[in-house]
Parts: sequence; structure tokens; C-alpha cells
Amino acid sequence: MAFNSKKQLSQFLAEDIGKGDITSKLLAKKKISVKIISRENAIIAGASYAKEIFKLKGCNARIVKKDGSKIKPNQTIMIITGDAGNILTCERTALNLLTRMSGIATQTNELVKKIPKKTKLYATRKTAPGLRYFDKEAVEIGGGKKHRLQLDEMVMIKDNHIAAEDSLLSLIKKAKRKYKKFEVEVENTSDAVLAAKEGATIIMLDNFTPAQIKKAILDLKNKKIRNKVMLEASGGINSKNISKYGQTGVDIISVGSITNSVKGIDMSLEV
Repeated sequence: MAFNSKKQLSQFLAEDIGKGDITSKLLAKKKISVKIISRENAIIAGASYAKEIFKLKGCNARIVKKDGSKIKPNQTIMIITGDAGNILTCERTALNLLTRMSGIATQTNELVKKIPKKTKLYATRKTAPGLRYFDKEAVEIGGGKKHRLQLDEMVMIKDNHIAAEDSLLSLIKKAKRKYKKFEVEVENTSDAVLAAKEGATIIMLDNFTPAQIKKAILDLKNKKIRNKVMLEASGGINSKNISKYGQTGVDIISVGSITNSVKGIDMSLEV
């Protein structure tokens, strides 16, 4: 099913409004102009969606800082004109999405700067229900990669799949029969070697330390199969240790905290 951002944004707004914004209905019919400003340094993400939210209530919005722009404190992101009540009805929904997406993009960008360019930072499926499309787009705006949006995009054999099947090799063989590309999560070097020999496209080294990753890579090189797979480091990676993981030689680093532990950027709407 194709993602319909307008429908999703309408649902976000309807969730906040309920049966009607009874406070804004107290206001006299009056056209006003407002601006959204940032209170801190950030990478902007979600401005185009915030604009759409205001348009849903007949307001005009002009984006001053486009998605991907760097912004400093007190700089204007967007200027909105329209009926006072309609603007204020949209205020919180627009700000919630804009501040969250900008927080994700900013955090992603900070992590990307700490790893080599050849190593890609990936998001995970650790997103809030209903927000995955927006969360992952924010990651991409910040310089990262989306990874899978949905379970139907690529086979990823994880620890619980292996436990349920009771055989990593069995799952790999089933995957190979149906799909050209698949990923396998492993918890030790021997399973990494097995997955590489059996034709896995990507091997996720789950909760490996940087030293353990280096050892796994050395073993794969010695068996002349390192170049046959992409290696992904995952688990417990954050801003304090990501540089060390980036120095190991992995192709991908996935970080769940950029979407599941979001610190929104401080912004405000001013009349």
C-alpha cells in the first residue's frame, strides 16, 4: 500500500482536534501572521509536512528554511498567514512533527560526522507506530539511510527467528530458495562465517564489541569471503562509542536511539 502523507497528516490533526478546538473558537475572526522559530542549533526536517498541516485548515505557509537546512537560535523556519483560530488549531500538531523530525535529523547528522564516509548509518524499525515514514525520512535528511520501512521489503533472519526454527542453516537455505537478497543476524563469529559461506547478503553483528568485529572481519578475510558480504554493526551503539565502531571496517552501523529516543528541537510559534 502506497504511503499517503496527506491522509496521515489529516489523522494527526484530527486526533488533536477531537470534536473541535473549543478554545480557538472563542477568538474573533481575524487574519494574522505568525512565524515558527528555532531556539537552538539544528538540522531542519519536516518543514514540508508542517506546511501541509496548516494548509489543511486553509492557512498559507511559506517555508524560510527548507528540509536539510542548518539553523541557529532565533532564526525563522516558516511564516504562516490565515485565520487566527485555524492557525492556532494547527500549531501543536505542526510543531510536534517538525520538532521531532528535526531532532532525529540533527542527532543523525551528529553521528554521521563521527564515522568514515564509506560507512553508512542506518535507522532501525524502532519507531513510534504511525510515525515510521516520517522518522525514517528525517534520518535520511540528516545523512543516514532508512533500512527497511516494512517487513515485506527484505528478509532479515534475527535471533528469535533462529530460536523458533531451531536452525540457522535451515532458515538461510529457505531464504536462498526464494530471495536473492537477505540479511542474517549473528551473535558469534562462527555463525558469521556460516552465513557468509551460505550466501547471506548482509550479516548483522549483533552486540559485538569493536574488538570482536575486527576479529570477525579477520576470520572472514582469512577464509576469503569478506568481500562477498556487507557487515552491519548493531546493538548498544551511541555517540560515545560510534567512532570506534566506525574504525572497525564495517559497511553499516545501525542505531535505534535516533528514532526511539528522540530529543525534539526547541521551537516555538509566535504571533
